[in-house]
Amino acid sequence: MKFFSPAFAASEEIPVKYTCDGEDISPPLQWSNLPEGTKSLAMICDDPDAPNGVWDHWLIFNISPESTGLEENTPKQFDPFRGVGHGLNSWQKAYYGGPCPPSGQHRYYFKLYALDARLRIKPGAAKGAILRAMEGHILEKVHFFGVYSRENVKK
Repeated sequence: MKFFSPAFAASEEIPVKYTCDGEDISPPLQWSNLPEGTKSLAMICDDPDAPNGVWDHWLIFNISPESTGLEENTPKQFDPFRGVGHGLNSWQKAYYGGPCPPSGQHRYYFKLYALDARLRIKPGAAKGAILRAMEGHILEKVHFFGVYSRENVKK
């Protein structure tokens, strides 16, 4: 599987537009070469460098394998596209929340899962419920990360 954002290169700086210092909208994401038998996709974006452990920024599941990505500024509704659901992030919001590190540079991992089933959970599900629902259904997983630091942002 291939997975990337056309807005920034892997391991490079995430543009301010997609952070709390900018428009705080989701970046565009693209994928291809899904494994045979893929029935749905799930995507999790998290920050492993957060001071109190992993901070979840975006969880979205039951994405159609017919799709080739998510456009910039994915709608914030629980069910942004027919049958697709957002999970709860660490702010307890069911939509994208951009990078907003309290200090230093953090890494933001975008993880894409190809699944052999649609998840039988409702929009607004917690990360634990999403991960449990994916158990035994992951055909392939791929990830990339971007970095962000608020230290160079003009306020």
